[in-house]
Amino acid sequence: MTVSTGTTISPFTIAVPQADIDDLHRRIANTRWAPDLPGIGWNNGVPTAFVRELATYWKDAFDWRAWEDRLNAYPQFTTGIDGETLHFLHIRSAVPDATPLVLLHGWPGSVLEFIHVIGPLTDPVAHGGTAEDAFHLVIPSNPGCGFSGPVHDAGWTSDRSARAVAELMRRLGYERYGVQGGDRGAFIGPALAKVAPEAVIGVHLNAATWGFIPWGDVSDEDRASMTDRERASLDRLAHWTSEGNGYFQIQATRPQTLAHALTDSPVGLLAWIGDAFKTWAQGDVEAPDFPIDRDLVLANISIYWFTNTIGSSMRAYYEDMHAASDWDAGDDASWDDAGDASAGSEGGEWSSPPTTPFGVAVFAEDIAIRRYGEQMYAIVHWSEFDRGGHFAALEAPDLLVGDVRAFFAMLR
Repeated sequence: MTVSTGTTISPFTIAVPQADIDDLHRRIANTRWAPDLPGIGWNNGVPTAFVRELATYWKDAFDWRAWEDRLNAYPQFTTGIDGETLHFLHIRSAVPDATPLVLLHGWPGSVLEFIHVIGPLTDPVAHGGTAEDAFHLVIPSNPGCGFSGPVHDAGWTSDRSARAVAELMRRLGYERYGVQGGDRGAFIGPALAKVAPEAVIGVHLNAATWGFIPWGDVSDEDRASMTDRERASLDRLAHWTSEGNGYFQIQATRPQTLAHALTDSPVGLLAWIGDAFKTWAQGDVEAPDFPIDRDLVLANISIYWFTNTIGSSMRAYYEDMHAASDWDAGDDASWDDAGDASAGSEGGEWSSPPTTPFGVAVFAEDIAIRRYGEQMYAIVHWSEFDRGGHFAALEAPDLLVGDVRAFFAMLR
């Protein structure tokens, strides 16, 4: 992939060489399968039978070209920022004074994560809303992910990614805009409010973790004061800490070691990312298929494969965790008496608590708790839903769109 070094914004079309597709199919056909134990289901991770059936479908039935055409139906561009390429979709609403909105995907997502919400956000009248609900959308591939390509130097933290997005919005001529993000997007989104406070009118988050969960033990007194929903979030957090954060620890400490395996083996990549889509989405993990359309999941995984960005995407965990290494994670993330953020991340701290309005949507499988978020952010909107999981834009697009509309209507 060619690196864009200039500031020119250039049209971009996805065109994976047929040789790359053929190579993918050959690699799947030549897979040496991992033996597993009978009757253990998902207890040890992705079962061989599940990944083998999915890989066969990927090779024999999945139509990458159809998804390529579907993505190419949207205007796409690249530009060079901070020595790297930044790829993005730019879909302007037919409503001239629509609110500009950046959509920031998470890991292991891509711009494809937002495919179900583009229509409702840009053309609300056709999707049950009013013209005032319209947004001009800018949807970047996070630096080091997807069609932005691998990054070529260290230090691409959430703050640095936020500065790149802020520069992109400046180049596009947007002086004031909103931000929405989940998972890693819920890291970059708040960072945008820090690096471009004069431009960001509000930040809406889902799948929020850092800054919205307790660090260390929760006292019996605090737990007793919580709602049933908050206690359920604590229980999910405890389960994730004990059973679900192995991927996080590896990606935050040894991403390059894992990158060798996932860059060479499409089935390894399929299992690693497929595990997240299967277990983080709302649904029965033992069900025979994903809670999300399997072709969409495979299209997302294909983007990582064809762009060779799995290693670069995982390295973002390492960068953030090591940039914040001076932060004592045993304390709650809050503002100290001097007005500095105790949750440091690469670059300068906020000199005072942010005044940018924040809205948070908590879906059924999320773990964000308001009382912790309020220690760091100016939360003016908080919603809780009994449906949807980690990939809200794919699992419950109607709820996410409605909540985004409601939050930014408050700011008009």
